[in-house]
Amino acid sequence: MLYLILEQALNGLQYGLMLFLLAAGLTLVFGIMDLINLAHGSLYMIGAFLAAAFYQWLGSFFPALFLAIIATALIGVILERLLYRRLQGMSHLSQVLATFALILIANETIKIIFGAQPLMIGMPASLSGPVELVTDELYYPAYRLLIIAVGLVVAVGLYVLVNRTRIGMWMRAGASNPQMAAVMGVRIKPLFTFVFALGAALCALAGALLGPLLAVSVGMGESILIPAFEVIVIGGIGSMRGALVGSLLVGMIDTVGRLLLTFGLKLVVDGSTAATLGPTLASMMVSLLMVAVLFFRPQGLFPARG
Repeated sequence: MLYLILEQALNGLQYGLMLFLLAAGLTLVFGIMDLINLAHGSLYMIGAFLAAAFYQWLGSFFPALFLAIIATALIGVILERLLYRRLQGMSHLSQVLATFALILIANETIKIIFGAQPLMIGMPASLSGPVELVTDELYYPAYRLLIIAVGLVVAVGLYVLVNRTRIGMWMRAGASNPQMAAVMGVRIKPLFTFVFALGAALCALAGALLGPLLAVSVGMGESILIPAFEVIVIGGIGSMRGALVGSLLVGMIDTVGRLLLTFGLKLVVDGSTAATLGPTLASMMVSLLMVAVLFFRPQGLFPARG
Protein backbone atom coordinates (compact mmCIF):
# COMPACT_ATOMS: atom_id res chain seq x y z
CA MET A 1 0.00 0.00 0.00
CA LEU A 2 2.85 2.40 0.87
CA TYR A 3 4.60 1.87 -2.47
CA LEU A 4 1.30 2.29 -4.31
CA ILE A 5 0.81 5.65 -2.60
CA LEU A 6 4.39 6.65 -3.47
CA GLU A 7 3.81 5.72 -7.09
CA GLN A 8 0.62 7.76 -7.21
CA ALA A 9 2.44 10.66 -5.54
CA LEU A 10 5.00 10.57 -8.36
CA ASN A 11 2.14 10.47 -10.88
CA GLY A 12 0.60 13.47 -9.12
CA LEU A 13 3.92 15.31 -9.23
CA GLN A 14 4.26 14.60 -12.95
CA TYR A 15 0.67 15.67 -13.68
CA GLY A 16 1.03 18.75 -11.50
CA LEU A 17 4.24 19.88 -13.22
CA MET A 18 2.66 19.45 -16.65
CA LEU A 19 -0.27 21.57 -15.45
CA PHE A 20 2.29 24.10 -14.25
CA LEU A 21 3.75 24.46 -17.75
CA LEU A 22 0.28 25.39 -19.00
CA ALA A 23 -0.77 27.46 -16.01
CA ALA A 24 2.52 29.39 -15.96
CA GLY A 25 1.96 30.69 -19.48
CA LEU A 26 -1.70 31.36 -18.78
CA THR A 27 -1.01 33.30 -15.60
CA LEU A 28 1.81 35.28 -17.26
CA VAL A 29 -0.42 36.32 -20.16
CA PHE A 30 -3.34 37.22 -17.90
CA GLY A 31 -1.28 38.80 -15.13
CA ILE A 32 1.01 40.87 -17.36
CA MET A 33 -1.09 41.52 -20.47
CA ASP A 34 -4.51 41.55 -18.72
CA LEU A 35 -5.72 39.18 -21.44
CA ILE A 36 -8.09 36.23 -20.99
CA ASN A 37 -6.95 33.62 -23.50
CA LEU A 38 -9.35 30.69 -23.76
CA ALA A 39 -7.32 29.46 -26.75
CA HIS A 40 -4.29 28.76 -24.55
CA GLY A 41 -5.14 25.05 -24.70
CA SER A 42 -5.16 25.25 -28.50
CA LEU A 43 -1.46 26.21 -28.40
CA TYR A 44 -0.89 23.06 -26.33
CA MET A 45 -2.69 21.04 -29.02
CA ILE A 46 -0.76 22.74 -31.83
CA GLY A 47 2.54 22.03 -30.08
CA ALA A 48 1.63 18.36 -29.70
CA PHE A 49 0.62 18.00 -33.37
CA LEU A 50 3.76 19.78 -34.54
CA ALA A 51 5.89 17.49 -32.37
CA ALA A 52 4.13 14.45 -33.87
CA ALA A 53 4.66 15.79 -37.41
CA PHE A 54 8.34 16.55 -36.81
CA TYR A 55 8.78 13.13 -35.19
CA GLN A 56 7.33 11.39 -38.25
CA TRP A 57 9.62 13.46 -40.44
CA LEU A 58 12.85 13.13 -38.42
CA GLY A 59 12.28 9.85 -36.55
CA SER A 60 13.91 11.31 -33.44
CA PHE A 61 12.08 12.59 -30.37
CA PHE A 62 14.29 15.34 -28.97
CA PRO A 63 14.88 17.25 -32.27
CA ALA A 64 11.12 17.03 -32.88
CA LEU A 65 10.50 18.43 -29.38
CA PHE A 66 12.88 21.35 -29.98
CA LEU A 67 11.42 22.21 -33.39
CA ALA A 68 7.84 22.02 -32.05
CA ILE A 69 8.68 24.48 -29.26
CA ILE A 70 10.30 26.94 -31.69
CA ALA A 71 7.47 26.65 -34.24
CA THR A 72 4.74 27.10 -31.62
CA ALA A 73 6.53 30.12 -30.16
CA LEU A 74 6.64 31.67 -33.65
CA ILE A 75 2.92 30.96 -34.08
CA GLY A 76 2.42 32.70 -30.73
CA VAL A 77 4.32 35.76 -31.97
CA ILE A 78 2.16 35.94 -35.11
CA LEU A 79 -1.07 35.53 -33.12
CA GLU A 80 -0.03 38.17 -30.60
CA ARG A 81 0.80 40.73 -33.28
CA LEU A 82 -2.20 40.06 -35.52
CA LEU A 83 -4.94 39.32 -32.98
CA TYR A 84 -4.13 39.54 -29.30
CA ARG A 85 -2.56 42.99 -29.48
CA ARG A 86 -5.93 44.29 -30.72
CA LEU A 87 -7.82 42.37 -28.03
CA GLN A 88 -5.84 43.93 -25.18
CA GLY A 89 -7.78 47.16 -25.23
CA MET A 90 -11.15 45.41 -25.37
CA SER A 91 -13.37 44.16 -22.56
CA HIS A 92 -12.82 40.74 -21.02
CA LEU A 93 -16.09 39.56 -22.55
CA SER A 94 -14.83 40.45 -26.03
CA GLN A 95 -11.58 38.60 -25.29
CA VAL A 96 -13.50 35.51 -24.18
CA LEU A 97 -15.67 35.49 -27.31
CA ALA A 98 -12.75 36.09 -29.67
CA THR A 99 -10.49 33.45 -28.13
CA PHE A 100 -13.35 30.93 -28.02
CA ALA A 101 -13.77 31.48 -31.75
CA LEU A 102 -10.04 30.89 -32.11
CA ILE A 103 -10.46 27.48 -30.43
CA LEU A 104 -12.96 26.45 -33.12
CA ILE A 105 -10.72 27.79 -35.88
CA ALA A 106 -7.67 25.97 -34.48
CA ASN A 107 -9.54 22.65 -34.21
CA GLU A 108 -10.81 22.82 -37.79
CA THR A 109 -7.41 23.92 -39.12
CA ILE A 110 -5.72 20.97 -37.40
CA LYS A 111 -8.33 18.63 -38.92
CA ILE A 112 -7.64 20.01 -42.40
CA ILE A 113 -3.86 19.70 -42.07
CA PHE A 114 -3.41 16.51 -40.04
CA GLY A 115 -6.78 14.77 -40.35
CA ALA A 116 -9.23 13.75 -37.64
CA GLN A 117 -7.39 10.60 -36.52
CA PRO A 118 -5.18 10.76 -33.40
CA LEU A 119 -1.40 10.75 -33.87
CA MET A 120 1.25 9.14 -31.69
CA ILE A 121 4.74 10.29 -30.79
CA GLY A 122 7.29 7.54 -30.23
CA MET A 123 8.96 7.44 -26.83
CA PRO A 124 12.78 7.60 -26.80
CA ALA A 125 14.11 4.02 -26.64
CA SER A 126 16.52 4.88 -23.85
CA LEU A 127 13.64 6.07 -21.67
CA SER A 128 11.08 3.38 -22.48
CA GLY A 129 11.89 1.14 -19.51
CA PRO A 130 11.35 1.45 -15.75
CA VAL A 131 13.80 2.73 -13.15
CA GLU A 132 14.19 0.86 -9.87
CA LEU A 133 13.60 3.40 -7.10
CA VAL A 134 13.29 0.92 -4.22
CA THR A 135 15.02 -2.44 -4.55
CA ASP A 136 12.58 -5.08 -5.83
CA GLU A 137 9.66 -2.97 -4.58
CA LEU A 138 9.10 0.22 -6.55
CA TYR A 139 9.69 0.69 -10.27
CA TYR A 140 8.77 3.87 -12.09
CA PRO A 141 8.87 4.67 -15.83
CA ALA A 142 12.04 6.51 -16.81
CA TYR A 143 10.16 8.76 -19.23
CA ARG A 144 7.82 10.00 -16.50
CA LEU A 145 10.87 10.80 -14.36
CA LEU A 146 12.18 12.85 -17.29
CA ILE A 147 8.91 14.81 -17.36
CA ILE A 148 9.23 15.50 -13.63
CA ALA A 149 12.84 16.64 -14.06
CA VAL A 150 11.94 18.93 -16.98
CA GLY A 151 9.03 20.42 -15.03
CA LEU A 152 11.26 21.17 -12.02
CA VAL A 153 13.96 22.73 -14.22
CA VAL A 154 11.39 24.93 -15.97
CA ALA A 155 9.89 25.99 -12.63
CA VAL A 156 13.32 27.07 -11.34
CA GLY A 157 14.11 28.76 -14.66
CA LEU A 158 10.88 30.75 -14.62
CA TYR A 159 11.47 31.82 -11.02
CA VAL A 160 14.95 33.08 -11.94
CA LEU A 161 13.64 34.77 -15.10
CA VAL A 162 10.83 36.63 -13.35
CA ASN A 163 12.62 37.52 -10.10
CA ARG A 164 16.34 37.72 -10.88
CA THR A 165 16.73 39.15 -14.40
CA ARG A 166 16.26 42.49 -16.10
CA ILE A 167 13.58 41.04 -18.37
CA GLY A 168 11.74 39.82 -15.28
CA MET A 169 11.95 43.31 -13.80
CA TRP A 170 10.41 44.71 -16.99
CA MET A 171 7.70 42.04 -16.88
CA ARG A 172 6.81 42.94 -13.28
CA ALA A 173 6.82 46.63 -14.11
CA GLY A 174 4.62 46.07 -17.17
CA ALA A 175 2.17 44.06 -15.10
CA SER A 176 2.02 46.63 -12.32
CA ASN A 177 1.81 49.85 -14.38
CA PRO A 178 2.44 49.54 -18.13
CA GLN A 179 2.05 53.30 -18.77
CA MET A 180 4.68 54.22 -16.18
CA ALA A 181 6.96 51.43 -17.38
CA ALA A 182 6.73 52.80 -20.93
CA VAL A 183 7.58 56.30 -19.67
CA MET A 184 10.66 54.82 -17.96
CA GLY A 185 11.85 53.36 -21.26
CA VAL A 186 10.46 49.81 -21.22
CA ARG A 187 9.33 48.74 -24.70
CA ILE A 188 5.94 47.35 -23.69
CA LYS A 189 4.77 45.90 -27.01
CA PRO A 190 7.89 43.76 -27.66
CA LEU A 191 7.76 42.73 -24.00
CA PHE A 192 4.16 41.53 -24.36
CA THR A 193 5.13 39.66 -27.55
CA PHE A 194 7.93 37.91 -25.65
CA VAL A 195 5.57 36.98 -22.81
CA PHE A 196 3.01 35.50 -25.20
CA ALA A 197 5.69 33.60 -27.14
CA LEU A 198 7.05 32.22 -23.86
CA GLY A 199 3.57 31.03 -22.88
CA ALA A 200 3.15 29.37 -26.29
CA ALA A 201 6.54 27.66 -25.97
CA LEU A 202 5.60 26.27 -22.55
CA CYS A 203 2.35 24.93 -24.04
CA ALA A 204 4.30 23.20 -26.81
CA LEU A 205 6.72 21.72 -24.29
CA ALA A 206 3.83 20.24 -22.28
CA GLY A 207 2.03 18.95 -25.39
CA ALA A 208 5.14 17.36 -26.88
CA LEU A 209 6.21 15.73 -23.60
CA LEU A 210 2.75 14.24 -23.05
CA GLY A 211 2.50 13.08 -26.67
CA PRO A 212 4.15 9.66 -26.05
CA LEU A 213 1.78 9.05 -23.12
CA LEU A 214 -1.48 10.34 -24.62
CA ALA A 215 -3.00 10.26 -28.08
CA VAL A 216 -2.43 13.56 -29.88
CA SER A 217 -5.96 14.38 -30.95
CA VAL A 218 -8.12 17.29 -32.11
CA GLY A 219 -9.68 19.10 -29.15
CA MET A 220 -7.14 17.86 -26.59
CA GLY A 221 -6.54 21.44 -25.49
CA GLU A 222 -10.06 21.96 -24.13
CA SER A 223 -9.81 19.10 -21.63
CA ILE A 224 -6.64 20.49 -20.07
CA LEU A 225 -7.78 24.14 -20.05
CA ILE A 226 -10.23 23.81 -17.13
CA PRO A 227 -7.62 22.32 -14.72
CA ALA A 228 -5.19 25.05 -15.82
CA PHE A 229 -7.72 27.77 -14.96
CA GLU A 230 -8.43 26.05 -11.63
CA VAL A 231 -4.71 26.16 -10.91
CA ILE A 232 -4.32 29.91 -11.46
CA VAL A 233 -7.48 30.66 -9.47
CA ILE A 234 -6.20 28.59 -6.55
CA GLY A 235 -2.62 29.88 -6.73
CA GLY A 236 -3.28 33.50 -7.62
CA ILE A 237 -3.40 35.23 -10.99
CA GLY A 238 0.00 36.47 -12.15
CA SER A 239 1.95 34.53 -9.50
CA MET A 240 4.58 31.94 -10.55
CA ARG A 241 4.76 30.58 -7.02
CA GLY A 242 0.97 30.36 -6.91
CA ALA A 243 0.88 28.54 -10.26
CA LEU A 244 3.41 25.98 -9.01
CA VAL A 245 1.69 25.37 -5.66
CA GLY A 246 -1.75 25.27 -7.27
CA SER A 247 -0.55 22.81 -9.91
CA LEU A 248 0.94 20.47 -7.32
CA LEU A 249 -2.20 20.63 -5.18
CA VAL A 250 -4.44 19.78 -8.14
CA GLY A 251 -2.08 17.02 -9.27
CA MET A 252 -1.91 15.38 -5.85
CA ILE A 253 -5.65 15.60 -5.21
CA ASP A 254 -6.38 14.09 -8.61
CA THR A 255 -4.01 11.13 -8.14
CA VAL A 256 -3.28 10.41 -4.47
CA GLY A 257 -6.72 11.67 -3.45
CA ARG A 258 -8.36 9.42 -6.03
CA LEU A 259 -6.46 6.39 -4.69
CA LEU A 260 -7.22 7.08 -1.02
CA LEU A 261 -10.87 7.85 -1.70
CA THR A 262 -11.28 4.64 -3.67
CA PHE A 263 -9.72 2.56 -0.89
CA GLY A 264 -11.80 4.33 1.74
CA LEU A 265 -15.04 3.84 -0.17
CA LYS A 266 -14.34 0.11 -0.50
CA LEU A 267 -14.91 -0.12 3.25
CA VAL A 268 -18.54 0.96 2.86
CA VAL A 269 -19.55 0.07 -0.74
CA ASP A 270 -18.66 -2.63 -3.25
CA GLY A 271 -15.47 -2.42 -5.33
CA SER A 272 -17.02 -1.38 -8.65
CA THR A 273 -18.99 1.45 -7.03
CA ALA A 274 -15.88 2.63 -5.17
CA ALA A 275 -13.86 2.59 -8.41
CA THR A 276 -16.48 4.83 -10.00
CA LEU A 277 -17.05 7.19 -7.09
CA GLY A 278 -13.37 7.66 -6.17
CA PRO A 279 -12.28 9.55 -9.31
CA THR A 280 -15.52 11.54 -9.34
CA LEU A 281 -15.07 12.69 -5.75
CA ALA A 282 -11.41 13.53 -6.39
CA SER A 283 -12.44 15.81 -9.27
CA MET A 284 -15.09 17.37 -7.04
CA MET A 285 -12.48 18.01 -4.34
CA VAL A 286 -10.43 20.08 -6.80
CA SER A 287 -13.49 22.17 -7.64
CA LEU A 288 -14.40 22.50 -3.95
CA LEU A 289 -10.86 23.67 -3.20
CA MET A 290 -11.17 26.34 -5.88
CA VAL A 291 -14.54 27.46 -4.47
CA ALA A 292 -13.10 27.60 -0.96
CA VAL A 293 -10.16 29.72 -2.14
CA LEU A 294 -12.50 32.08 -3.99
CA PHE A 295 -14.66 32.44 -0.85
CA PHE A 296 -11.99 32.80 1.83
CA ARG A 297 -9.06 34.21 -0.18
CA PRO A 298 -10.33 35.48 -3.54
CA GLN A 299 -6.91 36.82 -4.57
CA GLY A 300 -5.48 33.28 -4.44
CA LEU A 301 -3.13 31.49 -2.04
CA PHE A 302 -0.06 33.39 -3.31
CA PRO A 303 -1.24 36.56 -5.03
CA ALA A 304 1.18 38.45 -7.25
CA ARG A 305 2.71 41.48 -5.56
CA GLY A 306 1.97 44.87 -7.02
